[in-house]
Parts: sequence; structure tokens; C-alpha cells
Amino acid sequence: MKSIAIAALAALVTLHPLGGTALAERSSDKKTLLQILFPPSPNYQKGKYRSDKSPIPRKVVRFNESFPEGTIIIDTSERRLYHVMSNGKAMKYGIGVGREGFTWQGRNRISRKAEWPGWSPPEVMRRREAAKGRILPKYMEGGPNNPLGARALYIGSTVYRIHGTNQPWTIGKAMSSGCIRMANDDVRHLYERVDIGTRVVVRN
Repeated sequence: MKSIAIAALAALVTLHPLGGTALAERSSDKKTLLQILFPPSPNYQKGKYRSDKSPIPRKVVRFNESFPEGTIIIDTSERRLYHVMSNGKAMKYGIGVGREGFTWQGRNRISRKAEWPGWSPPEVMRRREAAKGRILPKYMEGGPNNPLGARALYIGSTVYRIHGTNQPWTIGKAMSSGCIRMANDDVRHLYERVDIGTRVVVRN
């Protein structure tokens, strides 16, 4: 009986591999058989857990500033991103921004878009983290475990991006090295509405 149960579990693992991109794209409402057999601990919904949802829900708000429709406004002090719509409105998203010493401002345009982007940490970041005893890879394949999350919008020729994150608890905080973080659900939403060439305004 024990050998039958082990064989059945092995089959489930084969049918439902953990950590794949396809799994990450599924609705969070659908549970795999492994999730049913091994439900998360009671503390799963408390504190630092993996989720595609933002703790700060996006919403349409009034926006009366004189920016053309489609412009992305990133307000780092407010820790919000505005995507300008028509009729004096904008979609407002919660974001994570650069920590002290890593804030910046300026105007640029979206130069590239990528789904499940790979990550090449800048050399200066690799040296900085190595000094703290953390060794970063030269390159990390895209996927659910990648720090850039589900989508990335590259800002001009800078090293900065608007990207997803698998750390939703960082939304609304200043914890990045200058990039703009969004929950995966939000960055997918924005990604579908933004074209290459879109204006980006970053202000403090």
C-alpha cells in the first residue's frame, strides 16, 4: 500500500512540476493536486508570501496634470505609478522604488518590452553584493524565481526597468536599487497597455 502511495505521488510531481513558467501564468484560484495534498501553512497569508497580487490595489483616479494620454508618471516619493488615460483620468498603481541613495529622476521612453525577462545584474551591483557576502549570478533565466518577475519595460538606455516582482511585500516601499517594482498582476496589466516609445517621467 505504501509503495502504491509513493508511486502515485511521483506521478503527481511529474504531471505538475513546481516552479515552471506555465504554472506561474495560471490563475491563482486554481490549485494543483500537490497544493491540495500539501496545503500551505496557516502563516502563508501573513507577512512575506509569494503572490501575483499587489497589497495596494490599482484603481482609476482623477489626474488633471497636463501630460499626454499614455504617459507613464512615476512618483517615487508617493511610491505610485500613474498611466495617463483620457478625460482627466489615470490608472494608479502601487510600486516599489529605489532605497536611499538609489533614487533618481528624469524623462525618457520605453525602449524595450519583455515577457518573463532574464536578468543580468550590473557589475557594480555584483561587486556591492559580493562585499556583503552575497554572490549574484552573471545571468539568471526568466521565470517565477527571477527578481524581474513576469514582465519588464526597459527605460531608454539606462539600467532601470519597470518590472514585476516575486516579493509583493516590497510594493509601497523603498527597497530596490533604482528599478521600479510592480506586483506581477499589475505589471502584466500595464504591459498590455504600453507601447515601445511611451513617454516615462520619473519624479521625486
